Amino acid sequence: MYRRALEGYEKAWGPEHRSTLGTVNNLGVLYKDQGNMAEAEAMFRRALEGYEKAWGPEHPSTLNTVNNLGVLYKDQGKMAEAEAMYRRALEGYEKAWGPEHPSTRDTVHDLGDLYKDQGKMAEAEA
Repeated sequence: MYRRALEGYEKAWGPEHRSTLGTVNNLGVLYKDQGNMAEAEAMFRRALEGYEKAWGPEHPSTLNTVNNLGVLYKDQGKMAEAEAMYRRALEGYEKAWGPEHPSTRDTVHDLGDLYKDQGKMAEAEA
């Protein structure tokens, strides 16, 4: 269904329309959940490029995809890349929505989990 929607959006509105990019991001989530990490990363990267071009690096949709890349990299054991993505998302969320927004808190939690998994207990606790 996502592929079908993607084809329709690309045909009707082009590859960088927000609906197209949202579906690309959703395909990334689906592929990650299926364990198809290479395809998930390709979809997230495509969505991220489009969002950055269309809306800039600090738009909520951009930041959501940045966070999704962080989750993907953590699941792959790419801890440095995951941390970079989580930190980027966190900075953007704090600027856009402040420290108490659910997306900000979710990313703080993701970063805490990452530190815990690396044995960085002081950073995880903070």
